Amino acid sequence: MQQSVPSSSQSPSQSPSQSPAQIQPESLRSERWGINLNHWYVVARSLELQAEPLGVTLWQQAIVLFRDAAGQIQAIEDRCLHRQVKLSHGKVVGDQIECSYHGWCFDGSGACAAVPYLNERQKLPSAKLRSYPVREQDGFVWLFPGDAAQANSAPPLGLPEWDHLNYIATVSLIDCQAHYSFLMENLMDMYHGHLHQDYQAWADPVLQDLEETPQRVDAHYQAQSYYKIDKIWSISQLFFPALRRLHPEPLDVSYIYPHWVATLGQDFKICCLVCPISETATRAYLIHFTSLNAFDNLHKLPISFRRFLKNRLFGSAQRILDGLVEQDMLMIEEEQQAYLQNPQRQSHELNRAITSVQRLIRQQVQQGKL
Repeated sequence: MQQSVPSSSQSPSQSPSQSPAQIQPESLRSERWGINLNHWYVVARSLELQAEPLGVTLWQQAIVLFRDAAGQIQAIEDRCLHRQVKLSHGKVVGDQIECSYHGWCFDGSGACAAVPYLNERQKLPSAKLRSYPVREQDGFVWLFPGDAAQANSAPPLGLPEWDHLNYIATVSLIDCQAHYSFLMENLMDMYHGHLHQDYQAWADPVLQDLEETPQRVDAHYQAQSYYKIDKIWSISQLFFPALRRLHPEPLDVSYIYPHWVATLGQDFKICCLVCPISETATRAYLIHFTSLNAFDNLHKLPISFRRFLKNRLFGSAQRILDGLVEQDMLMIEEEQQAYLQNPQRQSHELNRAITSVQRLIRQQVQQGKL
């Protein structure tokens, strides 16, 4: 059961004598803070992985992705057992990946399948590279870096809007030189709209309710939205700021560990799929969905036309989304550098959603160690 914490209530970390202005966020950026490996993380978009292997890094683990002869994605350690060079520099041969150095081949289980100069009296190495559970879902490659036996008990975050014909998607890549917690705090904090100016989709947010469990934090804001997708020409608001008009809408943001989801009224949904690389580097995909559900007659149109429209409008919010990312990344990376220069300096936080996010991260990291 979720624990509801109204804005006027005492938060779990707040004593009766503390006001929100006195709440001190706990530092969690030091080396000892990792991630809970027993979750599905996004390591690439499906279109990034074609005929050639792709090297990725997930929390200091170098992994190579490749498609076998059937097009299924395989994921193993990105190193050759022979000289430890990266297999991602090699090529795919049938169901195997071939090392570029001496031609050793490995299959999707991590076993050495062939050595080109092996003679009759020699045997293939019995040692195996680590393999990882991997799925291709909703246009992205999901990888489970923890205990493989738990992979089926924690499914990836679903993105039903990705293939739904009533939603137009835009994707922006985030490459951030900062600990992933800085990114999550930024996404959960709706009070930094001052930074974004013309790129901002809403104004005047007010935190009304906060719910917190060991798996997620849900912050419910009331805000003024600049957009309303209710007419056939409404999508043009994404391109022409003069057409935008403020109106009240609920703004709900959720940190569903390890990813983030937000909805603005009925018109927009935004997701951030996270791949923590190291203590000071994070890769993520920010996905913006514009809903066309307000158009009652849309379902009467031919499916082929609706699919054409969806594909044609893909990326329609690109300028806005990329602008938001560029401005946020500057701030987040400055936060990281400030922390590295003086990790003992205390920040002063007024938004209770942020302390809830920090608490959730600590709990998940500890849970992952059990």
